[in-house]
Amino acid sequence: MKPTLLITGGTGLVGSALRDLNLGDYECVFLSSKDCDLTSFTETRNLFIKVKPDFVIHLAACVGGLFKNMTQKVKMLEDNLAINTNVLKCSKLLGVKRLVACLSTCIFPNKVVYPITADDLHNGPPHESNSGYAYAKRILEVQCRAYNETHGTNFVCVVPTNMYGPHDNFHPEDSHVIPALIRACHEAKLKKEPFVVRGTGRPLRQFMYSGDFARFLVKTLESSGNETKIIAPPEEVSICEVAHYIKDALGYDPPITFDDSFSDGQFRKTVIGEEFDFTFLEDGIIKTVNWYLQNLGQLRC
Repeated sequence: MKPTLLITGGTGLVGSALRDLNLGDYECVFLSSKDCDLTSFTETRNLFIKVKPDFVIHLAACVGGLFKNMTQKVKMLEDNLAINTNVLKCSKLLGVKRLVACLSTCIFPNKVVYPITADDLHNGPPHESNSGYAYAKRILEVQCRAYNETHGTNFVCVVPTNMYGPHDNFHPEDSHVIPALIRACHEAKLKKEPFVVRGTGRPLRQFMYSGDFARFLVKTLESSGNETKIIAPPEEVSICEVAHYIKDALGYDPPITFDDSFSDGQFRKTVIGEEFDFTFLEDGIIKTVNWYLQNLGQLRC
């Protein structure tokens, strides 16, 4: 009998990338928010009792882009604290053999010497713009260590850099930077208007294709050790460069206008990650744009 792998957040960006891997060695259960309210302990426990997972990849979270992080801090904090607590507690109660939990590079201190390593995680407050979400994710790392030390569980955290790819959320306000820019550029093309990018375009980021992270999650699930891992391509690119890649992929050559009335957020978050075979950013953006155009009628937005 195949072991059961429960993937929370199974219909989101990374969950969909995991589905595309065709994980034939596992009986996979891809959990969506429609299947279970993970902020409820009762619903989470009942789900775990029903599924009886041997392994868990925990991706579910209340997420959003810079605007949502800045304007809904209480929701970002409380919902994520509840989700993480319930998933870890039920994983322990049901004897899950190994759990891999997804964090975010936004959890690292705002004032830090670059490049960032996993040892820097708790060495100062995160950037104020996403403090609610960031602190909830920090606590998830603390919870995993506490469970391992107290109950002998096998929980490990991975910290991905900024992700993008097919099945992303393309909401104009709540999405991350690449899907938001893809939508903005496509709509500008349809209206034959300038391509407006919020902020100055100068902040630097390390962007990772969702399929790469999915492969890394499976590798981590099937390895040993509980040390927190960072995964990020070594190259940093500016938001301005990303905008140019996107308009090229869409075949639109408008002037780019930068609206500096919007905050840039943190200027950079440079991290040292695990070595891995990463997709080139330009290639990943082309794949994402093509998927976006083929799925305009059924986007998460």
